[in-house]
Amino acid sequence: MDRIGVLLLNLGGPDSLEDVRPFLFNLFADPEIIRLPVPWLQKPLAWFISSRRATVSQDNYRQIGGGSPLRQITEAQGEALAAQLQAQGCDNKVYVGMRYWHPFTEEAIAQIKQDDIAKLVILPLYPQFSISTTGSSFRLLEKLWQDDPELQRLTYTVISSWYQHPNYLNAMAQLITAELDQFAEPDLVHIFFSAHGVPLSYVDEAGDPYQQEIEDCTQRIMATLSRPNPHTLAYQSRVGPVEWLKPYTEEALVELGRSGVTQIVVVPISFVSEHIETLQEIDIEYREIAEGAGIHEFRRVPALNTHPQFIQALTDLVTDALDQPPKTFADVVQVGKTKIYPPERWEWGMTTAAEIWNGRLAMLGFLALLVELISGKGLLHFVGLL
Repeated sequence: MDRIGVLLLNLGGPDSLEDVRPFLFNLFADPEIIRLPVPWLQKPLAWFISSRRATVSQDNYRQIGGGSPLRQITEAQGEALAAQLQAQGCDNKVYVGMRYWHPFTEEAIAQIKQDDIAKLVILPLYPQFSISTTGSSFRLLEKLWQDDPELQRLTYTVISSWYQHPNYLNAMAQLITAELDQFAEPDLVHIFFSAHGVPLSYVDEAGDPYQQEIEDCTQRIMATLSRPNPHTLAYQSRVGPVEWLKPYTEEALVELGRSGVTQIVVVPISFVSEHIETLQEIDIEYREIAEGAGIHEFRRVPALNTHPQFIQALTDLVTDALDQPPKTFADVVQVGKTKIYPPERWEWGMTTAAEIWNGRLAMLGFLALLVELISGKGLLHFVGLL
């Protein structure tokens, strides 16, 4: 039987405190994270942001042991998936490709080229599609394929999103139930879904289906759970001055406290592995906000990690993809008539696009002023204004 390769895609995370700054640089150098009108400014801005944020981010990682567990968990997921596929008679090798830290996607592809792989299944570990996650990885892989004739000879198929899979929904429902059952009156506990946010422009301007998929996923989990608990969906981890998807997690927690809610279970709906957003942001920062708002009983549903039913979901996704006609990158970057990562347009006037681009230009102007103040050289010094 021909050997099948499976490439698991994820964000990546710094292994140590020394890795935090270069990891942040790689993150903010990605144009899918911060889009600039002038491409050559991407890396200078990434250097500036990563330098400014490094100390705070290192403090956050120090609170969870000095580094991210994402690599170890993803590798464990890959090992469990490989074993399950092998048990079902599928000769396979699973690879891990991270977008912003080791093992980089490029490293995984280099290894795939060396191995005797008949067909490759590309599986993002993001249940819901977003330009900034799956889209960013697909854009990178699409370019690697375009530039490498050897890769073009490899048969591959991609999976874009999979939050509807029954085994995924069942695994989430089981984890939520286990946390609810820790309360004296489980049916009265408020279920709080917290998803990673994205800038509003991704949805309004670029056609990102992420918000729709998150909302649909929430409803499907609640239907699978089949319990009477009230629930809320909010978005976390926003950065920068632009508007992101709302409601924001921290504000929604305060509102729940004001309304008299005292017991919640937080569900990290867009994460399948423990990492900084669950272990530090939810468990420490949001817990403190919730308790300050009067929410005295705060529990958090663990990430899926290697939950058996989740691993079965991944196994089913791979085997189903092998039974279907291959899907290329071009096949999965369209939503209706909208290309998932189109170039953004800029407009004059009081429009959403204009507001966003004006904000970006203001950010660049501020960066230029800051550099000039530090260096003592530049246009303003030349004309005598500084």
